[in-house]
Amino acid sequence: MNIIPCGQTGSLLIGRPHDILITGYGGRTVNRLRLFSAWASKDFDMKIFNDGDYFKAVDEKIKSETISKILYPSDSKEIGKELRLVQEYFLVACSVRDIIRIYQKDNTGFDQLHEKVAIQLNDTHPALTVAELMRILVDENSLEWEKAWNITTKTLGYTNHTLLSEALETWPVSIVKRVVPRHLQIIYEINRRFIDRIKEKFGENSAPLISKMSIIQEGAIK
Repeated sequence: MNIIPCGQTGSLLIGRPHDILITGYGGRTVNRLRLFSAWASKDFDMKIFNDGDYFKAVDEKIKSETISKILYPSDSKEIGKELRLVQEYFLVACSVRDIIRIYQKDNTGFDQLHEKVAIQLNDTHPALTVAELMRILVDENSLEWEKAWNITTKTLGYTNHTLLSEALETWPVSIVKRVVPRHLQIIYEINRRFIDRIKEKFGENSAPLISKMSIIQEGAIK
């Protein structure tokens, strides 16, 4: 079970694991598919309940559990976009936390993480895994940035299923800042270092490349 902090309000979500056993070819191997459901850290607010507003007292519980009950909410409105980002971070945070927990049972430190663990990002939905793993290594385990980045890049892989722009997720900075503010800081730093490498390699010809390759959109929004 994982307890996940989410957003500037400091709300806590409980990630409850559910294992689905999948039999391998010939029935001699059983693999585990672990999924997570979202639960509120408390069932209801006793103070609001005692004041007589019974529906509002369980509002937080309902909102929390909605995270894993609704698949692909419409992102035509900002509230839908925010819910999608919360869903993606929730599943990323639970999965990475669980992976680190299992790894640390038999290992001390993170020098061998990339040798014992391979995390494959299937399309853009789990992309926050990069920032989440960096956060755990730098903030929670006090690794230097360069060492943490080296471990992260060796541990993570990425599969891109299409190059169509409409299929590649982008997020308004305002929503990312509201939902996962620390991750936005990490993304900015990753991007800054990446742009510095482009400038170093291409010099005065780097401006067009930066515009195309920056993680944070450069210039006016199209």
